[in-house]
Amino acid sequence: MSDPLQISTQHLRAAFEAALTRLTEQEGENITLERDYFWSVPPNELYNVYEQPQELTIGQLSESWQNIQKLTEDTSAAIPQHLIWIADILRALGHSKTRKPLTQ
Repeated sequence: MSDPLQISTQHLRAAFEAALTRLTEQEGENITLERDYFWSVPPNELYNVYEQPQELTIGQLSESWQNIQKLTEDTSAAIPQHLIWIADILRALGHSKTRKPLTQ
């Protein structure tokens, strides 16, 4: 097994900012997601790559977005779960088939 991966939050923030800036340049300030539901793998199965996940659940982008919006209203309420809700939205934004195409 290799050494544990160490993440620099400074580098992560810079990479996120660059990716979000590029997406905004290409798609605009407001992006419409055409799909709401997605498959979710429970954490105890998500990182166990030696066994096929047995328990898929369903997540909802609109629910994740509501939780993110609440955080922007009260940042003192931040919990680690917010990173997962943010990741749900970022994953959807990263998949072009999820985004509504721009009208030219």
